[in-house]
Amino acid sequence: MTLSPLLLIAGAILIAAYFLYGKFVFKKFGINNQRKTPAHKFKDGVDYVPSRPIVVLGHHFASIAGAGPIVGPIIAVTFGWIPAVIWILVGGIFFGAVHDLGSMVASIRNEGKSIGTIIKNTIGQKGKQLFMIFSFSTLILVIAVFADIIAKTFINNPGVASASILFILLAVVFGFLNKRIAHKKSLFTIVSIIGIILMYYFVYLGTQIPFELDYQIWLYLLLAYAFIASVTPVSLLLQPRDYLNSFLLYGLIILAVVGVLYANPTIEMDTHVHLSSENLGYLFPVLFVTIACGAISGFHSLVASGTTSKQIDKEEDVKIVGFGGMLIESFLAIISVGAVIILSREDYTSSLSALGPVTLFSNGLGSMMASLGIPESLAISFVALTVSAFALTTLDTCTRLARFTLQEFFEGIEHPVGKSLSQNRFISTGIVVILSILLIRSGGFTTLWPIFGSANQLLAALALLAVAVWLIKTNVNATFVIIPMFFMFTVTLTSLGIFAWKNFEDQAYVLAIIAAVLFILSLVLIILAKKSLEQQSPITQPGN
Repeated sequence: MTLSPLLLIAGAILIAAYFLYGKFVFKKFGINNQRKTPAHKFKDGVDYVPSRPIVVLGHHFASIAGAGPIVGPIIAVTFGWIPAVIWILVGGIFFGAVHDLGSMVASIRNEGKSIGTIIKNTIGQKGKQLFMIFSFSTLILVIAVFADIIAKTFINNPGVASASILFILLAVVFGFLNKRIAHKKSLFTIVSIIGIILMYYFVYLGTQIPFELDYQIWLYLLLAYAFIASVTPVSLLLQPRDYLNSFLLYGLIILAVVGVLYANPTIEMDTHVHLSSENLGYLFPVLFVTIACGAISGFHSLVASGTTSKQIDKEEDVKIVGFGGMLIESFLAIISVGAVIILSREDYTSSLSALGPVTLFSNGLGSMMASLGIPESLAISFVALTVSAFALTTLDTCTRLARFTLQEFFEGIEHPVGKSLSQNRFISTGIVVILSILLIRSGGFTTLWPIFGSANQLLAALALLAVAVWLIKTNVNATFVIIPMFFMFTVTLTSLGIFAWKNFEDQAYVLAIIAAVLFILSLVLIILAKKSLEQQSPITQPGN
């Protein structure tokens, strides 16, 4: 069997899902343009900025994608490529797209606030506090990890550092111009085309002017950039950079598809399903924790209800941004699987341990792009740069999301400190950056990283819980949300239970305690949700 049919069939399934299942989901949430979105209600030019759907999609897609839909699926192929593909398609359509859209719509109906505030409005203040503490801790972990990864990438690939700096400068210029031509569609199109051309040119230019600094300097520069990106108006830096960067990934996807169709490589990997792995554990629940982005990821709910919901111009824009954005990411995950199953099982196993998933992805996809006449070394560098660029989008988006979370946690507190943290974005962002630095300097993130997959999927289960309770209280049949919710709780609780026991046996008590705390946290929130539903306080229906 060759790779082309797999890619074409997966693409057709995802497109059909958008129009068929998507129509059902959109109706359930009662999406219409009669409501004024938070971007218009609370327009402040900093966080609440109504924007074109293509621009918001670019920001949202760039933020949720990162390296997740590449790394996770490639590692999960350890269990066999068939279960990986099935979970990506089923999970992306019936779990991830519903999760992302639900989080976004629920946020829009709650003044653009985060899932934490939605939990407060539907479950109670205690539920909000527990969720906010958990999500804030997760975001700080992500910031620390990605700052470290990007700093090391810049050291090993100075050309990537140069290109990334040029991208940021280009984004500022684009954001400045876009603000002045916001109502002129033709000029926006022209400026976009010029910006995209310059961005691709900067990919080449970066390799010609490599910028070299040591690790510590890069680390502090990256966190300083994250601080600036968090407090700067979203339309000036974050939004235009993500919008332009999204065309890197669109270009990657297009070149990958054309390269696969032209080269039509044979799938060399066997079709055996491996129920366990010596390094990873059992297929259930590890497969569903390893493939997060691409199927369902709790981090998406923070983006959807954090930055994205504040930029939605018309409510129907959530269809392409929330539901469509997730399905595009699922297709990228399918491409990631395709990049490695052209290898035999033996070659895949040895290459994964020796090179790592990102390099394996870059080499596999680069070789297929080379069939189009592109120099293979340039194709491989382009793929690697694209992955690095999206790791940077994750860093700055997470910093802004952590700031939102901190502000919402202290919202309504009359104490001067609480007021400062909730109202002053500079102080709250400064705390986020300082905590990230302390985490990196302590080296704690290397210890916590193995548990991140389970924590991320627990976040997805909790977001689905919040959306389900909200729908039930609006008298909407929430079965299409409840089924994914129960499955994700089963996956995460099983995973955390196994993780806690294994680390307790290995005398890694810190990891065992963290896993146990997360386990208890989820149970407490389930109990609070149950009590809230028993007291049943109706709220505004989604369709009204």
